[in-house]
Amino acid sequence: MQQGSELPNFKYHLDPVKSEVVVKSDVTCLSCKQSRGYIYTGPVYSNSNLDESICPWCIANGEAAKKFKATFSDPYNLLRHKISDEIVKEVTERTPGYISWQSETWLSHCNDACEFLGDASKDDVFNAAEETKRLWIAEYDANEDFWNMVIEGYEPKGHNAFYKFKCRHCDLILLGWDSG
Repeated sequence: MQQGSELPNFKYHLDPVKSEVVVKSDVTCLSCKQSRGYIYTGPVYSNSNLDESICPWCIANGEAAKKFKATFSDPYNLLRHKISDEIVKEVTERTPGYISWQSETWLSHCNDACEFLGDASKDDVFNAAEETKRLWIAEYDANEDFWNMVIEGYEPKGHNAFYKFKCRHCDLILLGWDSG
């Protein structure tokens, strides 16, 4: 195992170890054929079975996406919000995805993809800024009553899952949502 390799930086997923999609492992990467001490455990969309077999370096440099025609998150929401193709490719092909109940929804703001920060805390949800709530209601075609129903009894990693994103330009916190 190659030691001393610092994990690559991902500008749209700041801490994939904390969000538990990159874990310590001695598994050999299918892309670079090296055991580098970490492996990706998040979602992979490919015709090849790549579950827990790609290292973060091969995600960061795009080699895994290129070699296996793989993506690591669904582009739909970014495309729907008319985010540039360059940013969509960086998020879907060179950024670790995140684990959600159904399919991850990458949020955007200020014409850019947001930074994924992991599961939202109870404080993030119950004390969300009015703009954060307004954008959540718009994103999920909901209303204030639905928001209140969904957050009732919220616990991180529960059946109602909230994911914390931050705008890279204005620092607004946005909340993604999924339900299991």
